[in-house]
Amino acid sequence: MNDGKTPEELAEEKRKAVEEAKRKAAALRKKREMEKNESTEADEKSTSSEEDVELAKKKAVAAAKAKAAILRKKREMKKNESTEADEKSTSSEEDVELAKKKAVAAAKAKAAALRKQREMKKNESIEADEKSTSSEEDVELAKKKAVAAAKAKAAALRKQRESGVTDDKAKAAAAAKAAALRKREESSGSDDEKAKAIAAAKAKAAAAAKAKTKTAKPEGQVEEEKPSQNQPVLDRYLQVIRENLEEDPLEDAYINRLAKDVPTLVVKKEGYLKLAQFLKYNELLAFDYLSETHGTDFETHMEIYTHLYSYQNTQSVALKVKIDREKPVIDSLTPLFAGANWPEREGYDLLGIIFKGHPNLTRIMMPDDWVGHPLRKDYEPYDVEV
Repeated sequence: MNDGKTPEELAEEKRKAVEEAKRKAAALRKKREMEKNESTEADEKSTSSEEDVELAKKKAVAAAKAKAAILRKKREMKKNESTEADEKSTSSEEDVELAKKKAVAAAKAKAAALRKQREMKKNESIEADEKSTSSEEDVELAKKKAVAAAKAKAAALRKQRESGVTDDKAKAAAAAKAAALRKREESSGSDDEKAKAIAAAKAKAAAAAKAKTKTAKPEGQVEEEKPSQNQPVLDRYLQVIRENLEEDPLEDAYINRLAKDVPTLVVKKEGYLKLAQFLKYNELLAFDYLSETHGTDFETHMEIYTHLYSYQNTQSVALKVKIDREKPVIDSLTPLFAGANWPEREGYDLLGIIFKGHPNLTRIMMPDDWVGHPLRKDYEPYDVEV
């Protein structure tokens, strides 16, 4: 059916149909190529994705292995650290035990040294007490001997005066006896030589008796003690002190025969520090070194002995001061002499003496909580088991 169309129109429509079919075929081919390319790309992408997954898996496995290795290494390090810590702990415990043993040994040694020092101090104190007591007894004995000697001398003088008349009678008797002998000699010539010999013997005996009487000491008389070679030294100390100090700080001064004739100054309590200052700073005396100081309990009172030495004059002096036993308080010499520091602490620790002005008046031998002062004569231990 041509629908009234001309052949040309039919040919044109045919040509258009053919072109449309070609166009559609080309579009279809293009579409198929595009789909094919997309499918290839998808396959490639799929293959690439699988490869990436495999690679990611391998990386994950490698990372896991690395992490596991790190963890193992950390565990080993921790284990080593724990072992070292255990070793250190064991070593530390051993060190602690060793330190404890050393501390115990040191404490025992210190305790033994303290006991020995206490015994030495106790012995020194006893010796000092004995020396002091002996010194006082010697002084009393010397005084008694001097009094007895003076009495004996006075008695001898009285006896000698009284015997003056007796001597005259003896002379008269001797003259009478000599006259009788002469008369006998005159009357008896044969006995002349014998009589002369008898007279000579009697005269000799009388001369010997007279000489003996002159040389013999009265009964009870004691030989006077020679002055000490340090007496001039003590006299010089006293002169310098009394010329320079307005008030005399001394109660007494003497030579201590029992301590190598050391000049000893017995000072009043209130003048103790002042005299010590004077002895140190005076240019003539210059006692610049304190060699010793210690206290003694005499039950009725306490005494402190301090020994000073002058390097300038190579001379010594001893200071002695008496203090109240119930309130034993005295000035400290530590500000003047550094050597008084520890001995004064010992005096405080063992005797309870308070040294005013001491920079650190604390116990030095006994514990801080110790009750009482062991060198006091009335000391009783707080703990009877100690």
